Amino acid sequence: MTRSLYVRVVLTFLAAMAVGLVVSVLAGLALFEGKIDRIGQNDMIAAGEEIVRVYEQTRPENPDRFMQSMVQLTSYSVQLYAGSGVMKSFKFLPDTDDLAISPDSIRKVMEGAIYRSTSKDETTFIGLPFQIGGERQALFLLPSSKNESTLTHLMLTILGFVLITGSFCILIAAIYVVKPIKALTAATKRLAKGDFDVELGVKRKDELGILARSFNEMAVDLKQLEQMRQDFVSNVSHEIQSPLTSISGFAKALKDIKPIPENERIQYLDIILTESGRLSRLGDNLLKLASLDSNHHPLEYAAYHLDEQIRQAVVNCEPLWSGKKIRMELDLPLAAEITADKDQLNQVWMNLLGNSIKFTPEGGFIHIQITIRMDEYIVTLSDSGIGIAPEQLSRVFERFYKADRSRNRSAGNGLGLAIVKKIVDLHQGSIHIQSKAGQGTNVVVHLPAIPPVKT
Repeated sequence: MTRSLYVRVVLTFLAAMAVGLVVSVLAGLALFEGKIDRIGQNDMIAAGEEIVRVYEQTRPENPDRFMQSMVQLTSYSVQLYAGSGVMKSFKFLPDTDDLAISPDSIRKVMEGAIYRSTSKDETTFIGLPFQIGGERQALFLLPSSKNESTLTHLMLTILGFVLITGSFCILIAAIYVVKPIKALTAATKRLAKGDFDVELGVKRKDELGILARSFNEMAVDLKQLEQMRQDFVSNVSHEIQSPLTSISGFAKALKDIKPIPENERIQYLDIILTESGRLSRLGDNLLKLASLDSNHHPLEYAAYHLDEQIRQAVVNCEPLWSGKKIRMELDLPLAAEITADKDQLNQVWMNLLGNSIKFTPEGGFIHIQITIRMDEYIVTLSDSGIGIAPEQLSRVFERFYKADRSRNRSAGNGLGLAIVKKIVDLHQGSIHIQSKAGQGTNVVVHLPAIPPVKT
C-alpha cells in the first residue's frame, strides 16, 4: 500500500519524537542519577535527624509506636538494627519487602558514622546512629515505593502530554507542508496534459516557495516553447506548401496543355526550377539550424585573415551588386587575423551581404568596415536599403520571421538571420541591427579575435 507524504511526515515525526524522548530520559538518568540520589539522601538524612531530635525531646514510652508514627509522617520506611543484631522494620506500605543491608554498613552506623548508599547497593538509603535507652542502634531510612511510583507516573504523564501535544501540532504542520506539494502534483498533471496556463499561487519564502516559483517559470517557458513549436510547424508547412503548389500547378499545365508555345514551356520550367531550388535551400537551412542547435558538428577553429575572407565574399557576390549598380565600399585593415571556424563565418558574411544587396535599390551603396578594439573585431555592414521598421527589429532573428509580410518569392524563407545569430553566438560574439524604415540598415557583429576558453 502506497503511503502519502502526509502519513510519512506524521509517522516520521512520531518516530523521531518517541526515539528522542527515550534517548532524553536515558541520557537524563545517566547524567543526573547521582545528583538525584544525593538530593534524596540529603532529604532522608534531614528526616532521620528530625526523628532522632523528636525522640530525644519526647522520650516516648513506646518506641515502636513512635517509630511507626514517624514513618507515616515522613513517608520513609525505617529499618532499626539493635546492637544484638535484631532488626525491626517499620514500613510505610505493608506489602513492601525489607531491604538487605550489609553488616559492614550496619557496623559503620553503630560506630557513629552517617552512611550513604553507593552504586553497589540495590537502592538509595541512609543510615544514622540512634540511641534508645542507653543502647546505640542503627537507624536506616528507605525511600517509599509510593513516592517513586508517583514520580514515575508524573514523568510518564508529562511525556505523554508532550507526545500528544506534539502529535497534534505535527498533524497541523504536516497539512501546511503537504498542501503546496499536492497543488504542485495537480499542476504537474495538468501540465503533462498540455495545459500550460497553470500557475501555483504559493507565496511562501521557503524551499517550497522557491520550488513553486520555479514551476511557474517552467510553465511559462514550456508555453513559449509550445507556441514556438506550433509557429515553427506552421511556418515550415507554409514554406513547403507554397513552392509545392507552384511546382504541381505548372507541371500539370505542362502535362495537360498539348499545344503549348515554346516560350511559355520554358517559362513554366524556369518557375519549376526556381521553386525546386527554393525548397532545396529551405531544406539546407533547416538541416544547418538543426546541426547548430544539436552541437553535433563542433566548431573547427583555425587562424586566418578576416579581411581576406570578407573581400572574397564581396567578390563572390559581385554579379548581384554590380547588376544593380550598387557602390561597394570597403574599409578593411590588412592582416586582421582571427581564430574562428572559417566556413561558418563565411556563411555569416554571405547571408548578411546577400540581404543588403537584396534590399538595397539600384544605385545605392554598401559599406563594410572592420574595427579592432582590444582583443575584439567589430564588423559593421551599412547599406542604403529600404530599412526595417522599429517594431520589427526585435524579431528579425526569429526563425521564419519576415519583415515583408507578403512572403513573396524574393523574401527568402526567414532562416538566414537566425543562422547568422546562431553562428555568432557559438563564436561567443554578439550581433545587433540598427535600422529605420527607408533610411538603410547597420548590422554590427562583435567577434573575439581568439575565442575565450570555456570552463
